[in-house]
Amino acid sequence: MTRGLWSRETVALMLLASLLPLALFWLWFGGAEAVARLGLCLLVVAIWHLAFMLLRAQPPSLAAAITALAIAILAPEGLGVFRLALGISFGVVMGELIFGGWGRNIVHPATVALSFLGFGFPAFPWPEFDAPIAWAAIPAALIGIATGAVPGAVLAGAGLVAAAAFAGGILSESVLFAAAIAAVLLVADPVTSAATALGRWVYGGLYAALVVMFANGWAGAAPAQVAVAAALLASLAAPLLDELALAIWIARRRRRHGRT
Repeated sequence: MTRGLWSRETVALMLLASLLPLALFWLWFGGAEAVARLGLCLLVVAIWHLAFMLLRAQPPSLAAAITALAIAILAPEGLGVFRLALGISFGVVMGELIFGGWGRNIVHPATVALSFLGFGFPAFPWPEFDAPIAWAAIPAALIGIATGAVPGAVLAGAGLVAAAAFAGGILSESVLFAAAIAAVLLVADPVTSAATALGRWVYGGLYAALVVMFANGWAGAAPAQVAVAAALLASLAAPLLDELALAIWIARRRRRHGRT
C-alpha cells in the first residue's frame, strides 16, 4: 500500500496505538525497571534502524517501537545491558533489516531476538505476568482489530484452541496469560502472520496448539518461553498454511466450474 490513507507507516501507527493499553499496564506494574528496560530496547533498535536508514536511504519506521516494546516485555530478566543489546541487535538485523525493513520480513524481529536470548542465555529467568497485564491484552487486541491493523481471525483461532485447552485443564493460567500477551505482540503481526482467511484461522489455532504441546511436554520451560517458542514455529509455518489455503480455494473453484 503506497497511496491514500493506508500506508506502511499508517499500519505501524495503528499497531502501536493498539498496544498502548498493554504497554501502560506493563510499565505501571514494572515501575522504573520496566521504563529503563524499554528505554534501552528503544535505543538499540533505533541505532540499527538509523544505521540502515543511512545505508539504504530509507525513512525510519514506527515499527521499531513495536519491536522494542515486544522485546522489553517478553525478554528474559537480569540479562544486563550487553546481553540484551546483543540479542536485540541480532533480532532486528537478522529478522528484519536485512530483508529491507518492516513489511518485507518473514519472521517478527522481536521473535527472533527473544528466541536468540532464550537459547543463548538459558540460565536467566523469563518474566512472569500479573493478571492485570494479561487482561490488558484484550483491549489491545480489540483496538487492533477495530482499526484493521490486526487480523482478527488469527486471535480468534488462537483463542478458541486456548480456551478449550484451559477449560479442559491442560493449560495453566500462567501459560494462558503469557500466550495471550505473546499473541498480541508477536503472533498477530500483519506482516508475518498468514495472509489468507483460512490460513489465519489455522495459523492462530496452530500457535495455541503449540503452546499447549510445549506447556505439557517441555519440562522446566517458563510460560513466556513456551509462548515465544510457539510464536516462532507458527510464524515459520505461515507461508505453508497460505499455500494450502490457496490450493484448497483453487480446487473448489475448479470443481464448481467443472474444470480439471
